[in-house]
Amino acid sequence: MFVDEAIIYVAGGQGGNGCMAFRREKFVPRGGPSGGDGGDGGTVYLRASHHLNTLLAFRYNPRYAAERGGHGEGSNRHGRNGADCTVDVPVGTLVYDAATGEPLADLTTHGQTVAVARGGRGGRGNARFASSVNRAPRRHEPGRPGEQRTLRLELKLLADVGLLGYPNAGKSTLISAVSAARPKIADYPFTTLVPNLGVVGLDDYRSFVVADIPGIIEGAHEGRGLGLQFLRHVERTRLLLHLVDVSVLAERDPVAAYDAIERELALYDPELAARPRLAVATKQDVADPDRAAALTAHCARLGVDCFPVSSVTGEGLKPLIRRIAQLLFDEP
Repeated sequence: MFVDEAIIYVAGGQGGNGCMAFRREKFVPRGGPSGGDGGDGGTVYLRASHHLNTLLAFRYNPRYAAERGGHGEGSNRHGRNGADCTVDVPVGTLVYDAATGEPLADLTTHGQTVAVARGGRGGRGNARFASSVNRAPRRHEPGRPGEQRTLRLELKLLADVGLLGYPNAGKSTLISAVSAARPKIADYPFTTLVPNLGVVGLDDYRSFVVADIPGIIEGAHEGRGLGLQFLRHVERTRLLLHLVDVSVLAERDPVAAYDAIERELALYDPELAARPRLAVATKQDVADPDRAAALTAHCARLGVDCFPVSSVTGEGLKPLIRRIAQLLFDEP
């Protein structure tokens, strides 16, 4: 199950209390104060890990707390510091303060770490308050509480290329043809209910990541279909591939389908509408020549390169991959 939003509660450890004690030793009159400081509470950290690809675990385990600090003791013994709590989240996770909406972190690289709930400082023991005018202080401090926060986690997939298009446009078939990804494929709407990632290897040992983004239909920016749930995942992509079905069995006119998805992108985020893109006329093995020609001419008027491909036979895939590689690696 793919989950890309979660609410969690984090709490830094309470600081340990300072100690009030006096040195009592034979033949040592007026030994003086000897109360040690309390230890600092542990801190809660979030750490990005490429071993995770969903926030599902946080639905079932939403509370995380660091260890409290130890109390100070006599003979100037300080309490030990509380252990930190490090929580792994998927790479691409954005962290927000749920109460204020303030963005706290964008964890985009493996191992990147951010402190989200600091531990409280330990209290000072009475030995800290000794002075020339107060040889036997009875003052000591309690430990301070750690920070407590409610966080909202939002996962945005990190991919170089995002695949867009109506259901049954051939996105899942394309990603399975050019990478080792094996998404579920069937001939009915919304076959793909979760984003799929695939890594495409090039002959020169370079590679790029492709994301199959489901649920984009007309009205997606208003929440129709699965739109709002998954539109966020195209925000990080550097290049968009807009797939359009030009087969004889296509339910929609290719030009109208292309324009409808483009409008959804512009309404959701105008910056997406200006992002580099390629058009892909899919299902060339069963294409309607008139529909394919109409889409190619429409893309030419818009200044968008259109690549005819068949993911079943492999027709047109190599030129498409070469062009993607040029846009990602060779052109500024």
